[in-house]
Amino acid sequence: MTDVARLAGVSHQTVSRVLNGHPNVREKTRLRVQAAIAELGYRPNRAARALVTGRSQVIGVVAQNTTLYGPASLLAALEQAAAEAGFAVSVGSVRNLDHQSISAAVERHLGHRVAGIVVIAPVESAGEALERLPKDVPLVTIDGDPQRPVPLVTVDQVAGARAATQHLLEAGHRTVWHVSGPPGWFDSAGRIEGWREALQAAGAEVPPLLPADWSAAAGYRCGQMLARMPEVTAVFAANDHLALGVLRAVHEHGRRVPDDISVVGFDDVPEASFFIPPLTTIQPDFAAVARASLEMLLTQIETDTVGALRQTIAPTLVARQSVAGPARR
Repeated sequence: MTDVARLAGVSHQTVSRVLNGHPNVREKTRLRVQAAIAELGYRPNRAARALVTGRSQVIGVVAQNTTLYGPASLLAALEQAAAEAGFAVSVGSVRNLDHQSISAAVERHLGHRVAGIVVIAPVESAGEALERLPKDVPLVTIDGDPQRPVPLVTVDQVAGARAATQHLLEAGHRTVWHVSGPPGWFDSAGRIEGWREALQAAGAEVPPLLPADWSAAAGYRCGQMLARMPEVTAVFAANDHLALGVLRAVHEHGRRVPDDISVVGFDDVPEASFFIPPLTTIQPDFAAVARASLEMLLTQIETDTVGALRQTIAPTLVARQSVAGPARR
């Protein structure tokens, strides 16, 4: 750091302020210091910094070992947000989000002296474990239980499902059928709630729920049933993979999307715009969730107090070609 200061023609303290993103540094000075850092190939010693400041530059994350798009996207966004804030991420993957697995993962993180912990906890089984964690550990949950007094950042599942259902009703459909996610998931429960709320607010009939899991295969099985029912003209699937299965089943039964049946998904997976037809879906802002989670955690780390207990991030409807009015039938 002394070498960087000498080359940039500034003080040791100025270099430190630049490295820590301090706002009270002139832009010209900041650029000069950054150029010196690049020329010398300087890297801050994180271990030494932790000894000096008493604070680690590592965030511990507990997440289920899954390839599901939502949790995987949240983890990637969290790693990016942490890097932008000058933190590294240590991920503790668990097979199941239960009390024993979460507690063990948290203990491993604490053993490595992480600055704080984020738990991606979208299932009910994680709730009890989170309440039993040490109270002096900075902690934030993502997509956790909204009924528990644990700091939480989440996508507004209810609002997203409501928007999807309203979009179909506004296209002229009398009602909307719902292929739901699995029980025990807060995402599933929130999307069912939003779907039902939108139908009831419009005075529309609430059809029987079709429970599934998150897979295209489950959507296909439900779609085979729906495609045989001539009264079905609109389907809201709890995620895009379920919607993909519905699209396949509808096609196999000789019905067309959106001419005969309109379909809306949730998640806006990268492939959604390449489905046939391109899928109308709800897009969660995973980057915003990650940034809000990190900000909430850093508030706890830096002030030793819990700020806001809850922050909800609104998703966005992405309209494509899988929705039309029933008049096109």
